Amino acid sequence: MDKHSLKDAFQNDFYIGAALNVGQITGLEPEAIDIVARHFNSITPENIMKWEEIHPEPGRYNFEISDQFVAFGEKHNMHIIGHALVWHEQTPEWVYRDDSGNLLGREALLERMKDHIFTVVGRYKGRIHGWDVVNEAVMKDGSMRKSKWFDIIGEDFVQRAFEYAREADPDTELYYNEYEYEYDTKTDGVIRLVENLQSNGVRVDGVGIQGHWLLDYPEMELIDSYVSKLRKLGVNLMVTEMDVGVVPFCPPASPVEHISSFDTEKQKAFNPYPEVLPDNIQEELAQRYVEFFSYFKKNRDIFSRITLWAVHDGQTWRNYWPIKGRADHPMLFDRQCRPKPALEAIIRLAE
Repeated sequence: MDKHSLKDAFQNDFYIGAALNVGQITGLEPEAIDIVARHFNSITPENIMKWEEIHPEPGRYNFEISDQFVAFGEKHNMHIIGHALVWHEQTPEWVYRDDSGNLLGREALLERMKDHIFTVVGRYKGRIHGWDVVNEAVMKDGSMRKSKWFDIIGEDFVQRAFEYAREADPDTELYYNEYEYEYDTKTDGVIRLVENLQSNGVRVDGVGIQGHWLLDYPEMELIDSYVSKLRKLGVNLMVTEMDVGVVPFCPPASPVEHISSFDTEKQKAFNPYPEVLPDNIQEELAQRYVEFFSYFKKNRDIFSRITLWAVHDGQTWRNYWPIKGRADHPMLFDRQCRPKPALEAIIRLAE
C-alpha cells in the first residue's frame, strides 16, 4: 500500500475519482495519467461520452476514445463511471428533429433516446460500473427544467431514460446527477423526482452532488442540511464533480467574455492569481479540502464516491467559465502536476 496515495488513504471509506479529458485518455498527458494511476480508483469521462461527442450525427458513433477510457480503467482495476446519457446541454439539435427539420413527437424522441442508450450502455455492458443517466433536470425553484426532453416527452422522460439504461445493462448502477442543492427548493425538487421514480418501481442506485464549491461558499452547515434531506431517499450519495474555486465568481456579460476585455483594476479583482497561488491561499485551500473530506469521512455510510472534476489546475473548466482566460487553482495538483499542500493535508486527515 502506498501510504501517500489518496485512494489508499480512503480505501475503507469511499472511491476517490477523477474526471479525465481526451489528452489524458489518449496518452498526451503522461504526468497526469501517472497521478491518476497512483491516487485514484475511479474515473469519469469529462466530455467524451456526452451525446455531441459520442453520437454526433444520426447513425454515427465515436467509440474510439471511450473504448480507450474504459480499457484504461480496466487495466488499473478502477470503478468506471459513464457520463452522461441524457442532458439538455451538449446534445446536438438533430436529436430532437426529423429529416425535414421539424421537432419530433413524443414517441419518436423516446425511440431516439432508447436507441442511443441501448447502443452506448450496451457496448459497455458489464464493464462500466455506474452511469449518470440524467443530468440537471431540475430548476432552482424545484420545477422540472423546460428542456426539449421535457417539452416533447414530458416529465416521464427521466423515468424512461432509467428504464432503458436498466434494460441495456441490468447490473450497472444508475444515478441522477445535479448541482445547486444550496437552494432548498431545488433539493426538494430532486427528492420529489427520485421518490416519484422509486414509487413507479424504478431503481435509482445513487444521487450525485456536483460539488462545484468555493473557498468561502457554501458553509458546511448548508451542505449538511441538504445531505441530511437526501439521506432519506435511502440511496448512495456521491460528490461527482468536486472542485474548490479560489478566484471570485463573476457573472459574465456574455458567454464568451474574456478577462482581457476587463480594465486593469477588474482584471486584478477577478483574476488575482494569474501565475502562482500565494502560500496563504494554498493554506486556505488545504483547510477547505480538509473541512470537506472530514465531513465525507464522518458520513462514509452514505457517501460511496468522491470524484474530483479534473486531475490538475490546467484542466479545470473554471479557467474558461464563467469568464475565459482566468487562472483558477481549484484542484489538488497544480498546472505542472505537482501536489499541493491540500493533498498532503487530506491524506494526513485520513490516516
